[in-house]
Amino acid sequence: MPANDLVLLSNAGDVGRAVLDRLRAEDVPVRVLVRRDDERAAGLRALGAEVVVGDLTRPETVAAALEGVGRMYFAMPVSPDHLLATTVVATVARDCAELDALVDMSQMTVSQMTATSTGESNQQRLHWLGEQVLNWSDLPVVHIRPTSFLDNPLFTALPARTIRENGTIVLPFGTGRTSPIAVEDVARVVATVLLDPAPHIGHVYELTGPRSIDMTEMAEEFSRALGRPVSYVDVPLDQWRSQVLSRAGLPPHTEQHIATMARLHHENRYDRTSDDVERLTGVPPRSVEEFVAAHKDLYVG
Repeated sequence: MPANDLVLLSNAGDVGRAVLDRLRAEDVPVRVLVRRDDERAAGLRALGAEVVVGDLTRPETVAAALEGVGRMYFAMPVSPDHLLATTVVATVARDCAELDALVDMSQMTVSQMTATSTGESNQQRLHWLGEQVLNWSDLPVVHIRPTSFLDNPLFTALPARTIRENGTIVLPFGTGRTSPIAVEDVARVVATVLLDPAPHIGHVYELTGPRSIDMTEMAEEFSRALGRPVSYVDVPLDQWRSQVLSRAGLPPHTEQHIATMARLHHENRYDRTSDDVERLTGVPPRSVEEFVAAHKDLYVG
């Protein structure tokens, strides 16, 4: 690690928290940017992180967070402010920091988008534009593009409820295939890049599970993991959105993004596979069956 080996994590959500654990296990100093100094921030300090309060859309707080930082992991929750935050980070980092690497958490869908495509969600469009901004900045950028997360409610909370009720997974994916990836596997890649970024600068890594499967095959993997029959029930997207998604109380921007993800699954846009996880970390990504078996209590109580 260089003299300025301090790593800034702009988000300590699921991936960021797992990255923090891995970096601290290697005695790498980590600073985490948080919106509020609350119990969650105290928990990050207990893990060995330095915690600073700031806002990715406010240049002055980003500049303060970047002081003395050599490497940065840039990510944020689904938000209509994603492009603004990306632009602020790129501008401040270019003018006020000396980064060896900026690891950007993007989305697999970006690899299928163009400057004029319109079929994607507003969030996916912001990721596409954000990647352009980071590329134009001439910063040492690495883009991480995971497919859908296995830890996403689409594959956890929602099927957990219907599996308990009647042994089904109810989603509007039709015969579309998908290759979801576990948060922990994405975090392993991010940590690997942050620990030794030089070979990765300028690269785009597309992260998927070990194979692409349709929902009937996914239900079979659930069955094996849980030791009970699980079947897939396909429903129309509009029905699913009105009866399930709209009742989740999500912000409109987030609801539109998830509904679009469901439609793109139905259109087979998530039928992708890559060996990037194993190639970068030496360990293959976990399968749906392995993930569900490791989280069995979530699905059967």
